[in-house]
Amino acid sequence: MASLCAKAPIAAAAPSSSSTTTSSTSFLPKTTRLFYCRSPLNNAQGSVVICCSLPNRRRPEYIPNHIPDPNYVRVFDTTLRDGEQSPGATMTTKQKLDIARQLTKLGVDIIEAGFPAASEADLEGVKLIAEEVGNTDSRDGHVPVICGLARCNKRDIDKSWEAVQFAKKPRIHTFIATSEIHMKYKLKMTREEVVEKARSMVAYARSLGCIDVEFSPEDAGRSDREFLYHILAEVIKAGATTLNIPDTVGYTLPSEFGQLISDIKANTPGIENVIISTHCQNDLGLSTANTIAGACAGARQVEVTINGIGERAGNASLEEVVMALRCRGEQVLGGLYTGINIKHIIMASKMVEEYSGLHVQPHKAIVGANAFAHESGIHQDGMLKHKNTYEIIAPEDIGLQRTSESGIVLGKLSGRHALKSKLVELGYDIDEKELEDLFWRFKSVAEKKKSVTDDDLIALMSDEVFQPQVIWKLGDVQVTCGSLGLSTATVKLIDADGKEHVACSVGRGPVDAAYRAIDLIVQVPVTLLEYSMNAVTEGIDAIATTRVLIRGENSHISTHALTGEVISRTFSGTGAEMDIVISSVRAYVGALNKMLSFENRSQDNMKAGTETHAPDREKAVLNVVVQS
Repeated sequence: MASLCAKAPIAAAAPSSSSTTTSSTSFLPKTTRLFYCRSPLNNAQGSVVICCSLPNRRRPEYIPNHIPDPNYVRVFDTTLRDGEQSPGATMTTKQKLDIARQLTKLGVDIIEAGFPAASEADLEGVKLIAEEVGNTDSRDGHVPVICGLARCNKRDIDKSWEAVQFAKKPRIHTFIATSEIHMKYKLKMTREEVVEKARSMVAYARSLGCIDVEFSPEDAGRSDREFLYHILAEVIKAGATTLNIPDTVGYTLPSEFGQLISDIKANTPGIENVIISTHCQNDLGLSTANTIAGACAGARQVEVTINGIGERAGNASLEEVVMALRCRGEQVLGGLYTGINIKHIIMASKMVEEYSGLHVQPHKAIVGANAFAHESGIHQDGMLKHKNTYEIIAPEDIGLQRTSESGIVLGKLSGRHALKSKLVELGYDIDEKELEDLFWRFKSVAEKKKSVTDDDLIALMSDEVFQPQVIWKLGDVQVTCGSLGLSTATVKLIDADGKEHVACSVGRGPVDAAYRAIDLIVQVPVTLLEYSMNAVTEGIDAIATTRVLIRGENSHISTHALTGEVISRTFSGTGAEMDIVISSVRAYVGALNKMLSFENRSQDNMKAGTETHAPDREKAVLNVVVQS
């Protein structure tokens, strides 16, 4: 990869004294942070390396098939499409809209809002994002492109255009497989048929009035090169403005993928009239490396997701790709940069984590809980002497606040103003109603704990604010359990009309009993697929966060974007409380609310023949055994 990218000059070795260092680097912007390490070029100790706090450059004007600044890299976020294909990542329309708004704050250039042909509900969700987010200027005047995915057929393209046409900058993204294994076994089409289908469908998308059309040769990483050049040339002639090169199964190595982009750039007629893009899956853990290699080789759009979510092993992670360009763009990547406002990274990560129900592993780069934690004595000693000894990114640059800059310590006597001030400090922007709801949850916890930590607040925010439409609200829970007999639970739920419903049940544990009682009230049979619990902080008084994944008996059906197969949707829910049973109940009710609100929306938007359900199945029985 190094051979593909121009290298910026590295400053001469700095003297040992900090005062001398300051004077010798006075030409640098005041916002630039420095640290000393081995030079990537000459391996000499003491070289000055510029860190990640470089000022943002101006975003160039958006032209579908041209970027005025050759160093600018567009960020195409597919969290709401490819990311939602992860098992259990189904989101409600409101949640998708919230994430789309956060992506706009983040400065994403293109938002792939979904696969409109999957179901009527998906179409309506993409349409809503196009109408609201695709027509609203951010604080800096940025309006993202709103994109819909479509297979190479007229129905999919019609649905996609129906959804995105209301945005200021609409885009249709269509694709067809080009590898021998896909054409032979999945498509059962000849090369000539595939080329004709791709050419005609790109032309059809343009004929609808869409001037921004992206084409992807699925499984390009395993496709024959000469065939790839040919089909790409044909879709360019048909009107494609962006050519996305997917490593669909995460098969290639960075050197191979970089070479693939270089070869396409050198051998495809008309390539100078379009933008080359990358879409790298993470099956071998190389998606970020492959994406950077592609950008070095000439790609000027990168397709990524928040937290790297996506089917199988996921996608290239937005935060990893963006911060790699931010940290090393000037030094070894030839000056490549993006328009991302990195201060919104942490908030975007938290929102996607909570809405999707897919937890970020602690050691995840950039946004993991341990990314800026230093426990080793040697590391701690270095950090105390100079933060840049072990941190190449300042956590506050990406919106992470670990300590109270204002000096506010929250406890049971704290008021709404102090709570809101702390939330703003943590990066949250909530309205008065959300603040009022959260305040009483906060007071309840503060009565039981001496002080409420930042992590406690984040957990409460996730449980109280990042929740689906309320169809059932938890009232009270009472459980009896132990080794002397069956566990029993009494649960009170409140419906949307304010009516209280109470049920009692027995189970193999307190959580099992509580879930059975909820089932008696809600009367919607579901299968519990996953159950997990974690402590937010240390100590006996820690808040417990619970995640559950459910599937309804009459499963909600949608079409998979890549395979075309009919899939059953699953729904996740999260809960937070100091009592683990109540935390578990909150998570289960949250998952049910998400499923029921999705069902209600589907029924409201349903047209004849557009929504189907799986055949009735034998009623699922919950057999959750939880020891409290």
